[in-house]
Amino acid sequence: MNLFMMENFSAKEAESDERVLKIAAATDEFEGYRTAHASRLAALADRLAQTFNLASHDRHSLRQAALLHDVGEAVMNREYIRNNRPLREDERVDMQRHTIIGEQETAKRGLNRAVQLLVRWHHEWWNGAGYPDALEGEQIPFAARILRVCDTFCALTDARPYRAAMSEAEAKRYLTEWAGIEFDPVIVKALLASERADKLETNSEASAGAIEKFAAAPSASSIFTDF
Repeated sequence: MNLFMMENFSAKEAESDERVLKIAAATDEFEGYRTAHASRLAALADRLAQTFNLASHDRHSLRQAALLHDVGEAVMNREYIRNNRPLREDERVDMQRHTIIGEQETAKRGLNRAVQLLVRWHHEWWNGAGYPDALEGEQIPFAARILRVCDTFCALTDARPYRAAMSEAEAKRYLTEWAGIEFDPVIVKALLASERADKLETNSEASAGAIEKFAAAPSASSIFTDF
């Protein structure tokens, strides 16, 4: 690949990453997160991916999937998603469609197949009780298992309008209790041992920077049609 082609590719990749960040910010806004949840998740997932020596291209796909993991929820635009109450059974079944819709949305927007599948499988459980495909154990790609653990940790420790953030100690206790059931125990162990996780606050510099950078982003509805 000559220098011109390399520079052109880098420019396109940077443009794609910025669009991904914008849609992530819009999704966070829709879900009612008070900080940049998706950016925080991507940072933590990438830190664990480095711990396990994932290749750079796999880490890039994981970061993009982390940023877009809940795009299906925003596209569905259901009011119950933001309500602080247990879902009815019909709502629960409907909600589970967001992973498949997310896969479809990332495909429409030209994200690679790895990103699409990570978005599809980020709610699969280690014991096979997850969705949408009831994958079990090592049937679940390793990066998707990382995303499952990190998404849960970040979701529990990020505040939303209808609930306070759980403490990191409480979130880690939850992960420990569900290791081997919902989560890959090896990944839970790595997160618990990670100094980065210990230092990662809800209002981290990365989250604050992302909020400031994309505060002027278009509304969610326009991003989902224009991206």
